Amino acid sequence: MTRWSIKIALLLLPAVVAALQLPSPIISPAPPNELSRRSAVSLLITSSSAAVSSAVAPRIASASASADAAKGGDVIGSIILNSNNKKTFPLASFGLQIYDDDTAYRLTLMALEVGYRNFFASVLAGNQRGFAKAVKASGIPRDELYICGTVLSNRVSGEQAAYQKTKQGCLENMAAMAAGNIDKLDMIMLDYPGPNEESIRGQWRAFEDMALNDNTVDDLAVSNFNPAQLDAILVNLAATKPTVNQLLLAKNPQAILDYNVKRNILVQAWSPLSRALPRYGNEVDAIGKKYGKSAAQVGLRWIVQSGAAFCTQSKNRSHFEEDLNVFDFTLSDDEMTKITQLAA
Repeated sequence: MTRWSIKIALLLLPAVVAALQLPSPIISPAPPNELSRRSAVSLLITSSSAAVSSAVAPRIASASASADAAKGGDVIGSIILNSNNKKTFPLASFGLQIYDDDTAYRLTLMALEVGYRNFFASVLAGNQRGFAKAVKASGIPRDELYICGTVLSNRVSGEQAAYQKTKQGCLENMAAMAAGNIDKLDMIMLDYPGPNEESIRGQWRAFEDMALNDNTVDDLAVSNFNPAQLDAILVNLAATKPTVNQLLLAKNPQAILDYNVKRNILVQAWSPLSRALPRYGNEVDAIGKKYGKSAAQVGLRWIVQSGAAFCTQSKNRSHFEEDLNVFDFTLSDDEMTKITQLAA
């Protein structure tokens, strides 16, 4: 299959995934020329690597502060989430896609060698064991890595049913991660909200059990949540607040960022600029030439300066490296506004 045919297929994938009620894939559509490999992807996202984390200055106190810090021209590698955990959240993460365990093993080792330290390993992809084995084989200390698992429990309705399905998903994550002697996750994420507020609260109760009672995860996160769905959790003032909301940051991005910042929740982008780059790739590429950067790097930088994180995926080492090299330049206010308008 040619590279173009692969990318055309990927353009159709989000709609298929939505129809199946599966988590949104962290895959970009096919912009022209250099961007045909992918636009820049998330989330979240998104979340940078140890390659830049040593240069973090200063550490950001909250998700909403990341935009201001990024504008300062400092190399920003990670932030402190609203949970105030001591371990920071890298702004660039590698999101494992649906491939077999052997491929996941190989790509995880490649990403680790390049410098990624934040990993989004979805149980839906069916390759968490391959990922976990690669983490073990790498020899990199566990405390240097930020690992996120996911649970898919959006098809059941009712508080108790949603709780039980989500609890089952939490246990499945830990069983898979045990292949690499990983006995605790840094984050667990709901791939999709339940069909109503009662179900969402059941999902969240299972997550809080995992964190507070089982002590097998630190941070709790969501994906594809709108304001009302977030508030189904936050209406309970005693509830643990979601730290991250992984979203498609491609249409009306400012509104998406605003409703999450208002709730002090970090947006992690998947498939960012997927609507803008295919149409305006040349304009974004022109901005990149000013800094010696690719259009994809400009897109990722726009995400970081907007106060979000990103999640990327690739099978190519040079692409992994390219996606990390976005913390050494700063887009102007005019350039930020232009890209935001293109993405609207």
